[in-house]
Amino acid sequence: MTETGSRVNPAKVLAPDEQPSAWRRMRLWSAAHAVDDLYQGLVPACVPYFVLDRHYSYVAAGGLTLAATLGSSIPQPFIGVAVDRYRLDWLAGVGVTLAGIGLGLSGLVHSYVAVWLLLCASGLGVAMFHPAAGKSARVAAGESATAMSIFAAGGSVGFFLAPVLATPALIAMGVGATALFIPPAVLMGFLLYRNRLSRPAARDVSDNGRDRWVPFLVLTCIETVRSVAFFGAITFIELFWIRHLGAGRSLAGAALACFLVGGVLGTLLGGRIADRVGMVRTVQFGAMVAVPALVGLRFTPGEYPPLVLAVLAGIALNIPFAVLVKLGQDYLPTRPGTAAGVTLGLAVSIGGLIAPVLGVAAETWGPEGVFTIICLIPLVALVLGVFLTEPGK
Repeated sequence: MTETGSRVNPAKVLAPDEQPSAWRRMRLWSAAHAVDDLYQGLVPACVPYFVLDRHYSYVAAGGLTLAATLGSSIPQPFIGVAVDRYRLDWLAGVGVTLAGIGLGLSGLVHSYVAVWLLLCASGLGVAMFHPAAGKSARVAAGESATAMSIFAAGGSVGFFLAPVLATPALIAMGVGATALFIPPAVLMGFLLYRNRLSRPAARDVSDNGRDRWVPFLVLTCIETVRSVAFFGAITFIELFWIRHLGAGRSLAGAALACFLVGGVLGTLLGGRIADRVGMVRTVQFGAMVAVPALVGLRFTPGEYPPLVLAVLAGIALNIPFAVLVKLGQDYLPTRPGTAAGVTLGLAVSIGGLIAPVLGVAAETWGPEGVFTIICLIPLVALVLGVFLTEPGK
């Protein structure tokens, strides 16, 4: 296993004749991740239109978000265990297909129970995708954190594209427009099956080392903390612009876009940094730079200057994202699917589940109060990062 604490040249990770094929597979895995996480982003984008078209209460609307989150979060660690134990090379393709079909059909049925179950099924599809895809993507990536960042960034792209693609369609056609998003999932499921990219190759992933559960638990806590800050920001950033900075809705939407674009850039940047200075240092660096970036976003006056800070905050919060995924698999070398299920699924979903708690703070102190709290959250990750060690040490 390559010493992760030293500088790594991604070009030397794979043999020369293996590089083109591996990078093609990484691009396809990145595209598959984008399609899969598109359906995670579509749920919050579609929920307001269920309220408008179906006259659901706010409580019922929150229940729909909860259905998708429960479907995607709770099963992922168990699916990860199954992926590590059995040859489930078909699971990623089936998962992304189920995610799309469940979300797509939800706008065509009228029973609230049916909508709830379909969104839960869509979340289950997301849960099926991540462990299998994370394990197979690691096989293609080898020891390159840069390559894993390409896979992880695909999910960020899909999450970003969800409201961009859904909002015009939902405005024009109503909630039934969800059916338009079924074909991408079916197509991607077919591509994954045809290319057999989901087939795990455990000999390429495992270091024949022992699993280190204590640092993996610390890492999971760091990813959860990062996720709380990230979901808190995307939940309240538009309200921060409108109610605290006095901006219009269009500019508030631009602020969210800036933050999400920064997230994509940060994910890619984190992989490159890790290949040069080591994964643990990259995680610690991300937590360290997130604090001034968020403080700048919170306290910079005006409507337009904070947009730059929104990009920087998105970058800083996502620098550790792909690195945490790879580092988790290095801590559990015999259970890469389990590690991916936790770092890509459970820990991220917990951040989304905790986000409503910040809503209580918003009721009391406004969105600016929420961002004051978010400024402090990376400090917890910074402290936890002290207890991480490079897997090879």
